[in-house]
Amino acid sequence: MKIGIVGLGLMGGSLGRALVKKTEHTVYALDRDGEAMLKGGMLEAYHEELTDKNACELDVLVLAVLPSAMEGIAERFLPLMKSGATVTDLAGVKRPVVNLMKEWAKRRPDLGFAGGHPMAGREFSGVAHSTVGLYENSSVLIVPVSAELEQLAVLKKMYVAVGAEGVVITDADTHDEMIAYTSQLAHVVSSAYVKSPSADKHYGYSAGSFRDMTRVARMNASMWTELMRENADNLSREVRSMAVRLTEYADALDRGDDGALYRLLEAGNEKKLSVEKDRLRKLQNALDGD
Repeated sequence: MKIGIVGLGLMGGSLGRALVKKTEHTVYALDRDGEAMLKGGMLEAYHEELTDKNACELDVLVLAVLPSAMEGIAERFLPLMKSGATVTDLAGVKRPVVNLMKEWAKRRPDLGFAGGHPMAGREFSGVAHSTVGLYENSSVLIVPVSAELEQLAVLKKMYVAVGAEGVVITDADTHDEMIAYTSQLAHVVSSAYVKSPSADKHYGYSAGSFRDMTRVARMNASMWTELMRENADNLSREVRSMAVRLTEYADALDRGDDGALYRLLEAGNEKKLSVEKDRLRKLQNALDGD
């Protein structure tokens, strides 16, 4: 296949590098930042630059940019793409993307459109921090908009080829609701946690727990501001629910109520074991289905 990637950041760059390294696909790439293109070329994140001339050859166009940047890319490349090609994205929210794709599908009903979100990442940004193995063992969420089964199968094969564990088909509302909890809330909590005055004195007093809790406090604030704003209803609900649960622990401590504190901690322990068991069961079912 011929795959175009617009946006050579961490996600787009890692996808390109993995496709170049692990598959026989031809990868075209474009980034408005010339330095990103230069670094991407040095890291072998693409074979050729994506241009108006070769866009007509693409089988898949991947938009590895924020939702706010997608309309301009569509205006440029959608009229040039061949019938039957598939357009997808890598953004961390899906409702605004799906709304855009529905409009694009009216203009190009002969193309396939499906939102995508690989559950992979690092606390660093930019193509310089991309890795060939970023997508390995990841789950990829796919939100069909106007794609045929064959086009969805093409996307699944592309992700599996770069090491993804599997693909989960979902809808935009469910995606954004769950991502508010599994991803965005984690970033908010990490950001709030590291702001404690005690953080300035942590040297010598911290180990894995501190590293785990603060890892995603390091983030691209501009990118995450847009993603969180686009999912504000779901994320605000999760943050406020988290605040209520934290207050339960503080209240138990203030009362000196060992029984209540024990029950809170044990309930968390049991919940962790339960969700992990459920995850492994669903993973096995997915593998058996393949």
